[in-house]
Amino acid sequence: MAVSSMDLKLIKMITDHYWQKSSSVTNKISYKGRTFYNKYERVDKTLTQSIINQHLKGDITVAHSLINKHDKVENIVIDYNGRDPERFYHKAQLLLREEGYLNFTAFKTKTEGHLHVYIHKGHTTLQEAYQLGKMLSMKLAAKQPKQWRMFPTQELPLEYNILNVPYEVYAKERGSAFAKHM
Repeated sequence: MAVSSMDLKLIKMITDHYWQKSSSVTNKISYKGRTFYNKYERVDKTLTQSIINQHLKGDITVAHSLINKHDKVENIVIDYNGRDPERFYHKAQLLLREEGYLNFTAFKTKTEGHLHVYIHKGHTTLQEAYQLGKMLSMKLAAKQPKQWRMFPTQELPLEYNILNVPYEVYAKERGSAFAKHM
């Protein structure tokens, strides 16, 4: 099913700026001894429904930041890049429920078989988000081969802690508001 503005509201995207993909490298970033070539350029304008619609039509590619200006995050995201999304989502869904996360949404990406699973955590400090991401990734890795990355991540510069605006809902789970991690 196509992504609706309501689905996007659930992930509480940071909308005071966005990132637009360019056809060439926009800047070079040195981080932890590595060099990154960024093709996304930060646009300090509001991410509007009109811009999102252009993205959904394929006219432009737009990404949103996961970390706000106060170093807080609303979602921890599993960026799955494997070949068996059904199996992966099933295992991830069971783990997330077991860990007390009852509100999450999986979105399809432009690449067939890839998923972004947004775990709707709510106002979380960046350090806590890093720790939760590592813990969830380790528990998931105990159940299947690692074919994902967690966001936000300390492994990448802040400019890389962005994800393309989702195209389509894969599955969503809404549980009790009284989850153990709320």
